Amino acid sequence: MDMERGRSEPSWPPSPAVGYLAAFGLSLAMAVGNSLARFSYALVLPAMRNDLGWSYTEAGALNTINAVGYLIGAFVAVASIRRLGSKLPFIVGLWATAITVLATAFVRDFAAIAAVRTLTGIAAAYVFVTGGVLAASIFPHDARRAASAIAIYFAGGGTGLLLTALTIPWLLEVRGDVAWPQAWVLLGATSIVMSVLATFAARPVPVAPSLRQPTPWSKRAMAPLFIGYSCFALGYFAYMTFIVAWMRERGMSGTDIAIVWAMLGLSTILSQRIWARPFATWPAGRPFAAVMGTIGIGAALPLVDGGLPIMIASALLFGCFYMVPAAITAFIKSSLPPVLWGEVFASFTLMFSILQCFGPAATGLLADLTGSLATGLGVSAGILLMGAVAGWTQRKIE
Repeated sequence: MDMERGRSEPSWPPSPAVGYLAAFGLSLAMAVGNSLARFSYALVLPAMRNDLGWSYTEAGALNTINAVGYLIGAFVAVASIRRLGSKLPFIVGLWATAITVLATAFVRDFAAIAAVRTLTGIAAAYVFVTGGVLAASIFPHDARRAASAIAIYFAGGGTGLLLTALTIPWLLEVRGDVAWPQAWVLLGATSIVMSVLATFAARPVPVAPSLRQPTPWSKRAMAPLFIGYSCFALGYFAYMTFIVAWMRERGMSGTDIAIVWAMLGLSTILSQRIWARPFATWPAGRPFAAVMGTIGIGAALPLVDGGLPIMIASALLFGCFYMVPAAITAFIKSSLPPVLWGEVFASFTLMFSILQCFGPAATGLLADLTGSLATGLGVSAGILLMGAVAGWTQRKIE
């Protein structure tokens, strides 16, 4: 079977149920590429830091290194999608991600871990960009169902967050900080299982033909979304990197952390039902602005009070952060022809990848200088709210 012909297959999906099932299968790739490969680092980070003797700066730098890999992957994805389409890079990137997640368990040297995390970032970028395009291709002529499929795909990250919440904190609490390699084995094995299912889900999805030559499109018309997405890149990663460390600093137990992380994952899963309708019906940049405002408030709440009820509220609000790229994808789908979706979304991801490199390291440095994570987390929340304002000004592209 030729996976990347790009021929029109108007009979697929044969029913809405099949289309939604494909979207769910693809969403497992989002769980692998982001939740298991990237965000689970926040759960394992305190144990790795204690066992390996890292400073906050070193811990943040390791996630920045992963973000640099993500940048490289996004840069290469722009060209490879144009030549190969979306499906083959999706499958290759997905399996490379799963393998490198598993490989993290078998290295202890900082340089070796950094190299593996770089490769994970490169592969995860491919999954993020191409998976969104595949999800947007499921219902090409039905705006409402297409918005639901896109939301389902990005909400898949919540599945990964929920699974890690139910396993990693208790594993480390029972077996101690030295058990962090076992945590990565668990994450790697889960990634492989999910990759099998996501690969099968991707095979029948029809995609637009690849482009051999660049096709012009207006970047200026989407400037407010580029600015807003830049704020997302700068602001969200600090929360996802250090919020577990913040809770541990305040004496929260492994059970408390698991509850908060589970609420984060549950919110992500439920957010696809909450936001699918706004994506399909609200005009221009309004859905993006609303999501950014929600996660900005969620990021600010821990600074008000570090107790469990506030942290749960923070997680429930911040948990819709996967809907930010979903809002970008929905806007691109409604504004541009299918042949441009991959390249345009890859361009957003490239810009995002450049800026997210600064968040974790800057937050870690501020923590080392001030003795607290509060300053970095507060700045990040403010940046997210600024992004909401920028997104609100985005107009419809005629």
